[in-house]
Amino acid sequence: MKDLVTAVRVFAILTVILGIGYPLAVWGIGQAVFRNQANGSFIVRQGELVGSRLIGQGFDDPRYFWGRPSGAGYDAAASSGANLGPTNPALLEGVQNRVEELRDSDPGNMAPVPTELVTASGSGLDPHISPRAAEFQVPRVARLRHMAQDDVRRLVRQYTETPDLGILGEARVNVLELNLALDEEGR
Repeated sequence: MKDLVTAVRVFAILTVILGIGYPLAVWGIGQAVFRNQANGSFIVRQGELVGSRLIGQGFDDPRYFWGRPSGAGYDAAASSGANLGPTNPALLEGVQNRVEELRDSDPGNMAPVPTELVTASGSGLDPHISPRAAEFQVPRVARLRHMAQDDVRRLVRQYTETPDLGILGEARVNVLELNLALDEEGR
């Protein structure tokens, strides 16, 4: 009986410490030190929530830069990839359809289509594209917005993030932030 009482006491103490205390401490540190990130890195424009810096969104208007395709339909609750293997005909068909869509939206662009614009990321919610994928889309976006390509390239450079700590990861462009900047240009 003594062992049972001790076990119940230890269980109660650990439940309070690890089930209540630790989560509250982590939440408190997150709110104090990383408030924006801990709350979803939301982007608000004119008092309206337009998205998150962390979750990709679907853009199909050719006046905007397009991000990676989403196997999750850009639904954060359904985060997943398509899970199609390289020999699956559905994967090949999807890639071919996306290449055709990109070519149809900008018929004069004969540059090779960047892989990331036709394949989904593992989560299906990647908010970034490479500077190369953004550059591929510059002629289309500039033409449809009646902007000089150099002005659009300037925005791409402005919204290009460098590798973390200068060495971790790759340079990347947040598609939502870039598209919002295009809208702020007023065109």
